Amino acid sequence: MCEFCHKHGEGKKWYLQAKNYADDLLSDARRRRFIEKFLSTSPEALQESIQGMDRLEKAPALIRRMITRRITRKMKKDHFGQVVPIEDVERIFGFVNSIVRVACICRKATRGKEQRYCYGVTLAPDGGKFAEIARGLDKSYLDGPDAWKHEKLAKDDAIAAFRDHEREGLCHTVWTFGTPFIGGICNCDRSDCLAMRATVSRAIPVMFRAEYVAEVNPDLCVGCRQCMRVCQFGAIAYSAGDQKAVIDQRWCYGCGICRAACKKDAIRLEDRAKVPAAAKLW
Repeated sequence: MCEFCHKHGEGKKWYLQAKNYADDLLSDARRRRFIEKFLSTSPEALQESIQGMDRLEKAPALIRRMITRRITRKMKKDHFGQVVPIEDVERIFGFVNSIVRVACICRKATRGKEQRYCYGVTLAPDGGKFAEIARGLDKSYLDGPDAWKHEKLAKDDAIAAFRDHEREGLCHTVWTFGTPFIGGICNCDRSDCLAMRATVSRAIPVMFRAEYVAEVNPDLCVGCRQCMRVCQFGAIAYSAGDQKAVIDQRWCYGCGICRAACKKDAIRLEDRAKVPAAAKLW
């Protein structure tokens, strides 16, 4: 299991522990300050972060490794994520009491427009203290102080929306706001999501892989390659000799999006711990 499972989940999946969504965690002053700063981040500041990643990529290897480790340590304290499959998203929706769809700050920075792929979650109704913090900011969160109120979703509607996101090829991720408090679930891709871009494309880890990896059943696979089309991590190849898809589990993040694209149900998720090639890769 990932290190957060041991630190914040008592050896179980940390993001399935209701205590990590509890409103009382927002009584911590440091966490509240971090959330206020995060929700006030401008798209221009995120563009500067993108430029910073570009500069870091050109730095000498030793300097790059030192700065990368420093960034990852800081993010683990403040705003770290993990890939989760749709089954675990449904489990989370089973115990939270508020689900609110909001604009994605990453896509505001990368695409210059509002796109609502992020979901605030809390045990409290109506967004709880997290929504109070957002509404109390002088600079409202992306698109106005009512963003937390206008898109409150019922659990069934939220699950349906996430299944639509899967069909778009988007990867589900949970995020902390002052670890271990989890305040959001996002739907990411490598082109628009800064966290995925940093982790996958720039080797600056700010998110864990899922607790799972994907496997192909060669007896069911017909070699259509639709799974390759949606994989955000470059983990799926095609064997011309066998005319089958092949998953490199060392690169697989276990999101399960490839399953949604497979018309033959030829792909399943296996516990990462049971797959020697991927068991220690996070």
